[in-house]
Amino acid sequence: MSKADKEVLLAIRNLEVHFETRRGIARAVNEVDLTLYKGERFGLVGESGSGKTTLILALLRMIKTPGLIAGGSATLDDGTDLIQLDREQVRQARLKRVAMVPQGAMNSLNPVMRIGEQLMLTMREHATDRPSPPKAAQLERAIELLAKVGLKPEVARLYPHELSGGMKQRACIAQAISLNPQLILADEPTSALDVVVQRQIMQTLRQLQHQLNATVLLVGHDMGLMAQFAERVGIMYGGKLVEVGRVEEIFHNPQHPYTQLLISSIPSFETKGEFKGIPGVALSLLDPPSGCLFHPRCPESMPQCSQRAPILQTVAPDHLASCLLHEEVADAPAS
Repeated sequence: MSKADKEVLLAIRNLEVHFETRRGIARAVNEVDLTLYKGERFGLVGESGSGKTTLILALLRMIKTPGLIAGGSATLDDGTDLIQLDREQVRQARLKRVAMVPQGAMNSLNPVMRIGEQLMLTMREHATDRPSPPKAAQLERAIELLAKVGLKPEVARLYPHELSGGMKQRACIAQAISLNPQLILADEPTSALDVVVQRQIMQTLRQLQHQLNATVLLVGHDMGLMAQFAERVGIMYGGKLVEVGRVEEIFHNPQHPYTQLLISSIPSFETKGEFKGIPGVALSLLDPPSGCLFHPRCPESMPQCSQRAPILQTVAPDHLASCLLHEEVADAPAS
């Protein structure tokens, strides 16, 4: 399905998130443009500190001091700009429009409340525009949500410490889908889980996405996981998007040197070789290099890369990349 056949759910334009420190301003999200379509699974990948989690926290208006959303917009299909909402409007939008599956399930669940009580409280707090149903109906809805994520009814009576890591993460997913959101933000939902449970969690998330016809924005480091789950992938580096495209195109024909290095670092059963990481160290957001942010680590760096910042441009159908190599090709005279 081409872009023309899809309906836009969220249009992020020129989004900037800054953190003010004694040493200066760190631009954690730097002029990001991204379009998410209805019913798609989008993966956001990059090293730690690349701005992935900060971006989704900005969408939920959860950036805390000394951080601030310095500019840009995030507009839903009905014209609502998430960045411009006041506190009460944000509370109303959470769970009903946009919901989050957190990375640390244990830290997201109240340790002194039973799982069922937490689900019921969540629904009451974020659905204040409608009459609250009787408690028996609320409990029935909580048990229904637990069943959707593969948990038995008796889990509603348990406390978080009585659940395994995978069960806690499923409870967090149940909480996220409680009011049928259009957009689910999943922040590394399988971290600290073993590979079998990781697969089960991702299968559950995929099934729920189909049932709700929701859009999922999955944040993570695992390129293999992204290959199995996402339909489109965005690569972030230094707070900027450097490549966006269909997952097959990204893996079979990566157009940015950073993406190429990320993919080449994935272990393979077919070939043996020396493990190679990406050379150099991640950039400092307080003292970023001039020109292209990746040029100090890039094996294909050219002299102009330190002088001119590339722009995200179309390099193939439904495929964008931000690299001067493509600008050089575009500028080259026809033979």
